[in-house]
Amino acid sequence: MAVYQRALCWVRRDLRLRDHTALTAATRQAREVIVVFVFDTNILRKLEDKDDRRVNFIHHSLKEMQARLVKKGADLLVCHGDPVLDIPRLAQELKVDAVFTNRDYDPYARKRDRIVEQKLKIWDVTFHSYMDQVVFEYPDIATRQGEPFKVFTPYKNAWLGALRPEHVAEEKPNLKRLAPVKVFKEWIEPWDLGSLGFKENELWVQPGEEGARAAWRKFQKYIHRYHKDRDFPALKHGTSGLSVHLRFGTISIRELVRNAMGRKNEGARTWLSELIWRDFYQTILDRYSYVVRGAFRPEYDSIRWPGKESHFKKWCAGETGYPLIDAAMRHFARTGWMHNRLRMVVASFLVKDLLVDWRKGEAWFARNLIDFELASNNGGWQWCASTGCDAQPWFRIFNPVTQSKNFDPEGRFIRENVPELAAFSNTHIHWPHDAPDSEKERTGCRLGKDYPDPIVDHALQREKALKLFQDVAQAALTPAEES
Repeated sequence: MAVYQRALCWVRRDLRLRDHTALTAATRQAREVIVVFVFDTNILRKLEDKDDRRVNFIHHSLKEMQARLVKKGADLLVCHGDPVLDIPRLAQELKVDAVFTNRDYDPYARKRDRIVEQKLKIWDVTFHSYMDQVVFEYPDIATRQGEPFKVFTPYKNAWLGALRPEHVAEEKPNLKRLAPVKVFKEWIEPWDLGSLGFKENELWVQPGEEGARAAWRKFQKYIHRYHKDRDFPALKHGTSGLSVHLRFGTISIRELVRNAMGRKNEGARTWLSELIWRDFYQTILDRYSYVVRGAFRPEYDSIRWPGKESHFKKWCAGETGYPLIDAAMRHFARTGWMHNRLRMVVASFLVKDLLVDWRKGEAWFARNLIDFELASNNGGWQWCASTGCDAQPWFRIFNPVTQSKNFDPEGRFIRENVPELAAFSNTHIHWPHDAPDSEKERTGCRLGKDYPDPIVDHALQREKALKLFQDVAQAALTPAEES
């Protein structure tokens, strides 16, 4: 039985029509539902690159969603402005009774939604928000004391212990309840990339629901091997390729969890753990929003990072003289995506070899990652920098050459992305600087000219990093402990 005559379903990071919580609720409770998206100028004006891949991904995904809506006799209502103004305005002009949306845990989004809800109340419009991008949110998963978990393993155990079929049941919208386009046709405006102030960029991944479904179908053939293959960046099937689709909601987290839970193999269990990590970091962002500004463990904000700006720029450009680091950063520049193992290796290198503040690396990833998600990006960087919750211990420092030998043993990923090193042997491609002169001559690669000399010595920088963290640890000791 419908409660409302007309409602808006405001989509943000849930760009799909299938298994959609807010759209399902809206089409159950309202006779007519209009789907709306706002290109938020508060976010867009901060983007530095006019060919930003994320804007492109969103735009193409929305075009696909629009085409599906048009087939149903409806359309997608798109605005370009401030949602704090546009959503209440549309609610008033379209005479809607309620707005339905899925929750976002970004501090900006939470504040935005509170303001929108308050403004809607003025017009007696009800605001409904739903959990959709995670399986559990706080306090669904909490310690015995009712506090958020700060360590992943007990969080994971509690998450798995709480999971029931109803938590991941499919949410099925009734698309027959979509409002006919004539209801809102006069409010539809052009929303090509140019009118938004952006331009096309070639995407490395297929956007939209169709892109998500294609990636998911492909990965299901290899999910049983995930625990074995996931650390090897040269393997095209080693990871799911779904991070950007989860980020923008072109596929439902519930569908992925349902499928993983139904498989009784180690690969699926390992992959499910990665999905749980995503919930964990969303909880950390939601409950401890100060991590956006600094370390989860505030004592580490006292570190004065001595790294050079010139070294940071060489890291960004993939010109460090460390082949795996450079291969990862060049692939990143070309595609806007980076393999998870490589994210850890390049982050460790920036922080603990180059001694550059982790926040600079976090910001560089935030600018360039097509799958940028504040919670996971911040959580991942703080894990690598040993400043976050349940982070890598500060005395464990990745050796970038050892990582290269272990996870790109034949140098396939390096050869693909640092072609000037392609002729080096499998033995020396990880560290060509120690290759015999005969091999250097044979390759035709002039080290120091065609490929840079290493900008730092890992062994020396490791000792400096240990000293930085040791000083913080010592300062954190209480007088009682010191005595």
